[in-house]
Amino acid sequence: MFFINKKGLNINIQNENILYKEFIQKVKEYIFQKDVLDKIHQVYLFSKEKHSKQKRETGEDFIVHPLSVAKTLADFHSEPNTLMAGLLHDILEDTDLIFEELRKFVGDDVSYIVKKVTKLSELVFDQEQRQIENQQKMFLAMAKDIRVVLIKIADRLHNMQTLYIMRSDKQIRISKETLSIYAPLTHRLCLFQIKSQLEDLSFRYINPNAYYHISHLISIKKQERDKTINKIIQNITLLLRQSHIENFLISGRSKNIYSIYKKMQKRHVNFEEIFDLLAVRIVVKNVDLCYRCLGIIHANYSPLPSRFKDYIAVPKSNLYKSLHNTVLSKYGLFEVQIRTKEMNEMAERGIAAHWSYKENTEYSRQKKQLEIVQKLRWYRDLIQITKDSKNHFPQNSKDFVDTIKNDILSENVYVFTPKHEVFELTKGSTIIDFAFRIHSSIGLRTIGAIVNGKITPLSYELKNGDIITIKTSKNISKINREWLRIAKTNSVKKNIKKILNKREQDQKLYFITKGKEILEKELLKHKIEYKIDQCCILKHFSKRETFSSNDFYFNIGNKKISVAKVVEFISSQNLSKENSLEEKISKNYNKENIKNKTVILIEGLDNVKIKFANCCNPIFNEEIIGFISKEKSVNIHLKDCFNLKKCDQNKILSVSWADHSKTKYISWLVIVGSYSSILLTQINNKLNILGIDILKLNIINNNKLSETIIRLQILVKDIQEMNQLISSLSQLSNIYQIYRKTR
Repeated sequence: MFFINKKGLNINIQNENILYKEFIQKVKEYIFQKDVLDKIHQVYLFSKEKHSKQKRETGEDFIVHPLSVAKTLADFHSEPNTLMAGLLHDILEDTDLIFEELRKFVGDDVSYIVKKVTKLSELVFDQEQRQIENQQKMFLAMAKDIRVVLIKIADRLHNMQTLYIMRSDKQIRISKETLSIYAPLTHRLCLFQIKSQLEDLSFRYINPNAYYHISHLISIKKQERDKTINKIIQNITLLLRQSHIENFLISGRSKNIYSIYKKMQKRHVNFEEIFDLLAVRIVVKNVDLCYRCLGIIHANYSPLPSRFKDYIAVPKSNLYKSLHNTVLSKYGLFEVQIRTKEMNEMAERGIAAHWSYKENTEYSRQKKQLEIVQKLRWYRDLIQITKDSKNHFPQNSKDFVDTIKNDILSENVYVFTPKHEVFELTKGSTIIDFAFRIHSSIGLRTIGAIVNGKITPLSYELKNGDIITIKTSKNISKINREWLRIAKTNSVKKNIKKILNKREQDQKLYFITKGKEILEKELLKHKIEYKIDQCCILKHFSKRETFSSNDFYFNIGNKKISVAKVVEFISSQNLSKENSLEEKISKNYNKENIKNKTVILIEGLDNVKIKFANCCNPIFNEEIIGFISKEKSVNIHLKDCFNLKKCDQNKILSVSWADHSKTKYISWLVIVGSYSSILLTQINNKLNILGIDILKLNIINNNKLSETIIRLQILVKDIQEMNQLISSLSQLSNIYQIYRKTR
């Protein structure tokens, strides 16, 4: 049933019963075993029952979607388990069925596929991140089982066919992903019919004006084009029969809308100037007949040598084989494709043909997957990238997806070694990319290359048919950052970066160690003690906020900083004295001042063990309260201590201060200020005047903020003495914050 929506699109509302009949009819073309057909029917009924309460946004019953997916898989002649997984691919995500129930019903293999497909859409991130994460998961799943991706492609095709129901922003986002990921993927899998559909469906939403303009131009000349194709087919048929070639198939086809648009953009021409809109395909019995047919075509039509491609002698990376050329007839230019029946099956059903079901043939998922790995170089590359992803892309899915897009899904060139080995590389690849493609050890030792008998630079961009000899050295060559600009594939760039980073780290470590040795030797000579991480030293020798002590040593080691000037600066600032002062005052306290006399009164209780709480460190004349601990001692807290809010209120006691004349109390003080060489001296003087002892001293220099944080643990008589100290220290100009802190 069809209707026209508001956007003028022809919308096909699928009838479930008709769709199922079409599906099962397609299945029966290649599956004949009654028990297998019965199982597929049971799975269909099971899926229909589980999805019975659900509707698609189009208003259709939900079962229409998995049925459409399964029908597309049947077009590939997919084996029964893949068909059943297609019928069930949404069942774990959209119903209450659990995995174990599914496994009991359909077995391990089908449930395994469904689980893998389901996991591809489990992540929830922000819109862009979720899209990238799902793309990454799809590639990872694909590396393990190609059937998972065949289902995802069939799923995406039906979703694109019903995309009209979505908001325009979703239509554009999903279409862009389809065009950048799924369409190139179908090309790699040799699923050209699906590729054309995905491209045109995506293009319709991304650039509707161009889509409808080209569509209109095609429709105007459709009758004329069909008439021309029929005449060409009649002529070629006659020529082949006159040459005693029988049992061949010949058909005509036209380019899809998006491919026409790309050619118009690439060649900067109008629609009328695209000369190869028409194509004729000839299918014969064997390879010999392919070349005989080509000779007959060339003898009767004028071939364009620059357009000839022999994909039989040099197959594409997706195993596609065929002879292609563009020829001139009295009707104009047209493309001719010549292939065998087996080649045509591969071209029509792609890698899915490798998984296609054959009666009475032993089936093994692992065996089929291994055969694909062995036959497809790009698939082996995909597996290697996914294996490396934990090391190269641990936190960055975008880098991973970009590498797949650039190294796996982009257009390719085919080049040769002198021994006639064929290598496929990303279009735009250079000598460096080729050297690393042979082997990483070759890439690392590359010093030059000879292309087609001529010495060429490493930056030379490879062209189809180039014969390349790589020149190497015995050791790793002088790789530099210029190589990163020359290399085009992400995987090669990561190899180069790894080498460069290791080299730079080793070099930096060498200069850091050398710088330390030089400075230590010079300071020892002048009998100077120092601590190099002090803010004033680092700040003096660099204006950078992130300048570290290692940076400092590195610059001494490579002579960017004069060691003589460092020694001169330390001596002039008296920093060695400052360092010894820090050590001295951190030890300068009298342990006898810490008394354990009874200073707390608890009404009705005598001889009770008293402890001062470390969390708030109360001191004399502050409001306090007691808490009975598990050890039956009474812990003394400040009345507003945060920790008391969590305690059992029944264990709270009223307490008060007793005589404290000979008792001192521990407290913490935090001082924040801009560092100067006399800051510690000033603080120590203030403490000495008030007779306050230091128990502990800790200094933290924040080079980024150009500030120093000093934490003091001190002994004071009471809150009045503490307030007096804070007031006295606040008068220092280079201190801008001071406060008491609990531990």
